[in-house]
Amino acid sequence: MNKTHEALRILGEKILNNTRTQLYLSMHFLGPALGSLSYTMDVSTFSVGTDAAFIRYNPNWLREIYIERPRALSRAYMHMLMHCLFRHMFAYKDYADKDLYNLCCDIAAESVIDSFAMDYAAIDDIITDFRASVYDRLEKEVGVLTAQRLYQYFRSRKRDPVYEMQLAREFVRDDHSFWARLQDDDRNAPQENAQPQGAGSGNGEKQTTLENKDRKPEDRGGRGGALHRVREEEWVKNAKKLRAQLLIGKKAGKETGSLLRTLTLQDRKRTDYREFLRRFRVLREEAAVDMDSFDYGFYNYGMQLYGNMPLIEENEYRISRKIEELAIVIDTSQSCQDTLVQEFLNETASILFTGETFFRKVNIHIIECDDQVQNDVVITDTRQMEEYAKHFTVKGGFGTDFRPAFQYVEQLRRTHVLKSLRGLLYFTDGFGIYPKKKPDYDTAFVFWKDEELDDTKVPSWALKLYI
Repeated sequence: MNKTHEALRILGEKILNNTRTQLYLSMHFLGPALGSLSYTMDVSTFSVGTDAAFIRYNPNWLREIYIERPRALSRAYMHMLMHCLFRHMFAYKDYADKDLYNLCCDIAAESVIDSFAMDYAAIDDIITDFRASVYDRLEKEVGVLTAQRLYQYFRSRKRDPVYEMQLAREFVRDDHSFWARLQDDDRNAPQENAQPQGAGSGNGEKQTTLENKDRKPEDRGGRGGALHRVREEEWVKNAKKLRAQLLIGKKAGKETGSLLRTLTLQDRKRTDYREFLRRFRVLREEAAVDMDSFDYGFYNYGMQLYGNMPLIEENEYRISRKIEELAIVIDTSQSCQDTLVQEFLNETASILFTGETFFRKVNIHIIECDDQVQNDVVITDTRQMEEYAKHFTVKGGFGTDFRPAFQYVEQLRRTHVLKSLRGLLYFTDGFGIYPKKKPDYDTAFVFWKDEELDDTKVPSWALKLYI
């Protein structure tokens, strides 16, 4: 390593250490998160970026920005920290339009920082009129500005490339190219001059790191690799610690409210809806050719008639474990958004249509309820669900009381309309009156993960499902 390279590395780490110290002195509650990012010089970038383990910086850019606009560097540091706390880089692979997802992540990060920046001189900055107008519009139409919500919002509308370029100029602060590298085994290992956690003293000593060639493929990151998972789990822990501090400390007020809301949304684990439905399956004969079995009567008849020539005839039925009966309650109160109900119905219809989870002939009651039962749609054929989802309209729109739906289901059971009910799914935002008595079938309150909701009052006997 030549002297110039070493001098640039030492200078870069001193700058970043000083920036981190200023942020810590101003915002103690960010201490554990700030200590989770180490530094490494990386001339493949023109500015700065993070891969959730290292802040990778171009030394020339770092020196210039620190001299000319030190507060901008503090903002960039906080911006990257928000990406890590919200685990933006780990969801990168799940989005088809990478450029749009990158932009949405930047808007989400900046919106949270701006929500409390005025209380901390280290990151306080002028909010331009354009930025303020963007926040005003998006908060009205999207709500909490998470990357996932923003991505869905822009994808569902006619795209405006010029407007998106303006947004990029306003909100982009870092290089996201390192996010793609998280999926690349060959480029994921730390560089030789990378510092361990808490490093950056500038003493010039060579650090000991694990060379990429010495790692097993599954330990070098990549899609679902061990290193990838370890990094994500570390930031999950950091986010939970920060959320706990904000909830119990003095910082849980208005100044960090947006950060707390976003962390709360991010902390919810999405459930595999299709996998969850498996718990309601029953064993039953199903009319279908079973290529793995045959009629023993024909087999024996052939052996008796021909001596050594069995007759093979596949059975025209098979034993399957699928869902036959189910109650689905839709919260049609004013607080539950129509678009979310539509998404839930579309998801359910797609599962029904495949025929892998449900029998072809079913007994599914879709009950629409606000503070009273408004409608009961009976689905007996999987294709009917698709038609129902297409033409769904809200009936009701008043307050929320979950009890009438459970009372109605009990009535259906007493009259043997529902004969072998295994479970009830209640799609809601959680704002309502819950029943106190546990029914003798499984109950799950289903929430849309990225929405504001109240799941704190769900009874202990019920499950919480985030999709």
